[in-house]
Amino acid sequence: MAAEELAERLGRRLGMQEGETEQQQRRHEAEPGPGPGPGPLPPGSPAGRAGGAEGSPGGGRRLFSPAAEFREFSRRQLRDMERLFRQYDAGRDGFIDLMELKLMMEKLGAPQTHIGLKNMIKEVDEDLDSKLSFREFLLIFRKAAAGELQEDSGLHALARLSEIDVSTEGVKGAKSFFEAKAQAMTEASRFEEEIRAEQEEKKKQAEELKQRKAAFKELQSAFAQ
Repeated sequence: MAAEELAERLGRRLGMQEGETEQQQRRHEAEPGPGPGPGPLPPGSPAGRAGGAEGSPGGGRRLFSPAAEFREFSRRQLRDMERLFRQYDAGRDGFIDLMELKLMMEKLGAPQTHIGLKNMIKEVDEDLDSKLSFREFLLIFRKAAAGELQEDSGLHALARLSEIDVSTEGVKGAKSFFEAKAQAMTEASRFEEEIRAEQEEKKKQAEELKQRKAAFKELQSAFAQ
């Protein structure tokens, strides 16, 4: 009897232990485990942008290479334009807004009306944000070099008074070069034609002289008989 009672007690104890183990296992499975490690930074996040390439001045919205896009200008000219842009970008935000342009034109000695300033920006404002990025600022000098600005316009005054010479180098310089080359070719062609005409004239005179000599000899022969 004592052996049966002992076996029964052992069975109950084993059952209790198994139940506790199952409960502990279920609690462990229900507890949240450590989450996955940090994934890749989403594009456009501040931290993600920190490792990106730095844009050109005024290129906050559109990264570009001035030297690659504005090849008509030398690196010295581009540096001068960038220096001028930074000088009047008082807000240091990479743009020249209406008030900064107003101050710039006053400093250059060509103050503009409010409408005049707005028209200046409008002429090169490709993204229609009513302010000048560095790329749009360079467009002013491209237009000036190509002779595309009206002489009484504010942009023409800006380009002229900025003391950045774009006439000897760049678009206008290239245009003058090809025009001069074409003119030189025309003059060379005209010179060659004149030489050919002189040669033909000398040849003609030599033939006439030869004929006169032959006629004179014939005349001498006739008198000798």
